[in-house]
Amino acid sequence: MPENKLQKEALEADLALIAEAAHEAGAIALRYFRRDPEVWWKGGVSPVSEADLAVDSFLREQLLAARPDYGWLSEETAAADQELGRERVFIVDPIDGTRAFIGGRPTWCVSVAVVDRGESAVGVLECPELSETYRASAGGGAFCNRERLTVKPAGDALVIAGPKAMVSMLPSDVSRRTKAYGYIPSLAYRVAMVASGALDATFVKPNAHDWDLAAADVILREAGGAIRDVNGNAPLYAGADPKKGALAAGSGMLLQTMTATLSDNR
Repeated sequence: MPENKLQKEALEADLALIAEAAHEAGAIALRYFRRDPEVWWKGGVSPVSEADLAVDSFLREQLLAARPDYGWLSEETAAADQELGRERVFIVDPIDGTRAFIGGRPTWCVSVAVVDRGESAVGVLECPELSETYRASAGGGAFCNRERLTVKPAGDALVIAGPKAMVSMLPSDVSRRTKAYGYIPSLAYRVAMVASGALDATFVKPNAHDWDLAAADVILREAGGAIRDVNGNAPLYAGADPKKGALAAGSGMLLQTMTATLSDNR
């Protein structure tokens, strides 16, 4: 992917579509940011704000109007309304990092992806409070604003994010060269930091969802990195279960080491 000129043009058209929609969605979210939006708690543990719902509704209307033959998967859409089983599926997190958003912190983003037969094909992370837009298409490179992204070259000192318990499992020869990075409230943004070279890598604890990862996945892949599970496989999206197991995101030998660490400690 892409296999031919026609497919490349389709990917570029999809990227333009979701980039424009994500930009408008970010503007909608900003109307609620630091203005005490109403908040509910899903299952008593996961917050959702009126901004999440407003952005979700806007994106669904705009994107499916433009691509009515695409499926739809979103964090804030009721399971009965999800539209999977299509060749291409929009995967959306209207606000990734809702806790940061409702707390008035800037590290949150609108995450929009198009998945083609399970593989993330185009993705956009719109981060309006940070004035950053990450975007990528398969075969077209990854960018933050106008700057092309590339993963950090291998070095002696490493900066690795993710749960401390997972970072602590690394082999001693890697662990002694590693500086753990502090908490990043948006998982999608954390993966984008690997793509930009701000981080060498990150672990992802079990139970992340498709909407947390799909857009960031293609951004990291086009920057020269990858996301891998305990078996060393790339995750697939828009399947029967949106939940993922433990993952590692990075590049090169470090990613191989992290994947082996996950496998050894499963």
